[in-house]
Amino acid sequence: MNSQDIRKKHQEFLFPAAKNYYSEPIVITEGKGSVVKDLDGNSYQDFFGGILTVSLGHANDEVNAEVIAQVNRLSHISSLYPTLPVVELAERLADITPDNLEKSYFTASGTEADETAVMMAMTYTGNSEFIALRYAYSGRSMLAQSLTAHSPWRALPTQIASIKHALAPYCYRCPMKLKYPECGAACAEDVEELIQTTTTGEIAGMMVEPIMGVGGFITPPKEYFKIVAEIIRRHGGIFISDEVQTGFGRTGKMWGIEQYDVQPDMMTMAKGIANGLPLGAVITSGEIADSLVKNSISTFGGNPVSCAAANATINIIQRDNLADNCENMGKVLRLGLEQLQIKYPKIIGDVRGMGLMQALELVVDETKNDRTPNAEAATVLMEETKKRGLLIGRGGLHGNILRISPAMNISKSDVENALEKLTDAFQAMNQ
Repeated sequence: MNSQDIRKKHQEFLFPAAKNYYSEPIVITEGKGSVVKDLDGNSYQDFFGGILTVSLGHANDEVNAEVIAQVNRLSHISSLYPTLPVVELAERLADITPDNLEKSYFTASGTEADETAVMMAMTYTGNSEFIALRYAYSGRSMLAQSLTAHSPWRALPTQIASIKHALAPYCYRCPMKLKYPECGAACAEDVEELIQTTTTGEIAGMMVEPIMGVGGFITPPKEYFKIVAEIIRRHGGIFISDEVQTGFGRTGKMWGIEQYDVQPDMMTMAKGIANGLPLGAVITSGEIADSLVKNSISTFGGNPVSCAAANATINIIQRDNLADNCENMGKVLRLGLEQLQIKYPKIIGDVRGMGLMQALELVVDETKNDRTPNAEAATVLMEETKKRGLLIGRGGLHGNILRISPAMNISKSDVENALEKLTDAFQAMNQ
């Protein structure tokens, strides 16, 4: 079967909602490290990493060895039985997360992890109203879509009426038309009014992404989460950090919320936890965890193969100090993107992110203060980078934001090579 046949069958047999990148989607057949190959023999630098999922690059030898060994021992048994990999992973997470977090619940995805966190917040507090952020993304289930404030990812109207959405800490497009830092993080203070005017005043909690992934790597100001966490706790809620994209060192620290010097009451995680195998988790304090007394099961949550992969992945992240590598390579990447912005000041409105989680927001004309989202330019650049063998992501409410997030063990030469390809793509677009 050739590439054209596969693309045709994809359209014929899969939901149209399962969209692909590019006018002619790439049929990827193999990957090693940060390089993937398609069915036609073309090679690409993968600088999106399966949406920040392939933490250590494709087909990592050490992780694969642990996976194969575990498959040969036991591939599945469900959470009705304790296993060595799941216990080892739970203990490891308790060790590497903030001191107050000690008990885990394993799921098969980030969506399921976020749902579990909301359920536990409601169970523990006895309250039902919940705060999320505009531009947030939590997944594709009914509850997750209600948490998501991103119309392209909502198939249905809000199904959970008790969820309220606060203003996003989106400094480039401030919802309050203010300037940072003179604004004093007014968007954070507005959470107080949101609770007082749209809820009973007693809430279950709030879930936040330290960097808003699908929203376009929106990076809140440093003081934002301290202010918000205090407000949430004062109104009876718990503060939940969604680390599905920011976790395990990607921002330059093990957890994205650590960049803001805030201790969460609960964290969710998935994506990079197992280098591409399906796994999610929620971790919280013993007191909060013990409030969920009804039976709860995730058939594939805590699968021994995924847990073995996660244990191997975390071991490598810690052993090789990959959080430091994310910080250092992130500086190289960021400098290159800022230089690109100097070269193309009209179209590149904003450069933002932390570590190996960086974004370019494309607009009509920043030099004339026209920040109209330029999704067309993003489409062109995606095609131009593809031609040059570079795969990146896109996001944002209007699809005008380029997202760059390579494997956490990426080398400086790989980053520089990717920047050259990206520069060439911009040059081609502007000819």
